[in-house]
Amino acid sequence: MSAAGWAELVALVALLAVTAPLLGRYMAHVYEGGPSRLDRVFGPVERLFYRACRIDPDREQRWNIYALSFLAFSVVGVLLLYLMQRIQHGLPFNPTDMVNVAPALSFNTAVSFMTNTNWQSYGGENTLSHLTQMMGLTVQNFVSAAAGMAVMVAFIRGLSRAGQRTIGNFWVDLIRTTLRILLPLSILFAVVLIT
Repeated sequence: MSAAGWAELVALVALLAVTAPLLGRYMAHVYEGGPSRLDRVFGPVERLFYRACRIDPDREQRWNIYALSFLAFSVVGVLLLYLMQRIQHGLPFNPTDMVNVAPALSFNTAVSFMTNTNWQSYGGENTLSHLTQMMGLTVQNFVSAAAGMAVMVAFIRGLSRAGQRTIGNFWVDLIRTTLRILLPLSILFAVVLIT
């Protein structure tokens, strides 16, 4: 490895050593659901989602209900992304007049983005409309990562709550992960990349 490669490795390890404890404590606080200084920013938006989706944030789920919630969310995500690709020619924000995506490719893309593997066997700019990329793929990138993080937290709760019947609420974990972790991180990294 070259000197530049070693320097990059050392810089990465140093960056991780500094940020991992801070981010870890912040994430633990988010998932514990205690009061936070950021509640003024995130609280109203969270409550809006809870009301719109009829979610009781104080009601926890058993592991099987949590798993069914995760599976239902994932299946609906796949179906919506599949449908969006199949009818994209008739949807707005298609200035390049992209045709509908073939069934097999639509299904493959929907499943790969739902599992957050993002495998693509096409050129995005030659196959998908702007709306499909913005509202389909980008949203699925976020929510599939949030769903995976929610399952990770449920697993940790299951280990730490041995003998208890509940492991949290999938919908609350999903919303908190998206609003309080992924969106702020993406905004922070966007500012860094812009500069």
